[in-house]
Amino acid sequence: MATLAERMVGAARLDAGTYEEVEADTGATGQAALVVVISSVCLAIGARLGAGLFGLVLMSVFRLIGWYVWALVTFLVGTRMLPGSKTEAGFASAPGVLAIFGVIPGLGPVVNLVVGIWMLVAMVIAVRQALDYDNTARAVGVVVIGFVIYLALAALAGIVITGLGGAPAPAPVTP
Repeated sequence: MATLAERMVGAARLDAGTYEEVEADTGATGQAALVVVISSVCLAIGARLGAGLFGLVLMSVFRLIGWYVWALVTFLVGTRMLPGSKTEAGFASAPGVLAIFGVIPGLGPVVNLVVGIWMLVAMVIAVRQALDYDNTARAVGVVVIGFVIYLALAALAGIVITGLGGAPAPAPVTP
């Protein structure tokens, strides 16, 4: 069995075998949840440097809620509209850890864009592997539906944080 770090690296490398391994390991749920927490904090640090500690905590919580909503919608769409087996997509958040480099002056928007795209691709691979889809197009459809709902939630989070005196919210690009 791979360690948490090995699985995070495999997931970030977009290795389909890592996602298959996680799917087969019934004990991986705790690791997947930890990856989502770590990623959420790193994404918040990278994107909300000027929001203070309260803004950082609030954005981390909103990111966690956003991930949960996205994962739930993806699960429901993937298993009800496009049936397959149960999914465990928490490791698709592994590239989000690199969003912490968004604190480097001048690199924030680029880091957030790259990490956001990377996480979307990882989510597509995770869904394709976990739901045993024969083609990637179905996985893309499932992820896009969930992502649209996630974007709405992220926009709401940005409005709330801005209203509470945090930094202005950029357009959300990272899951």
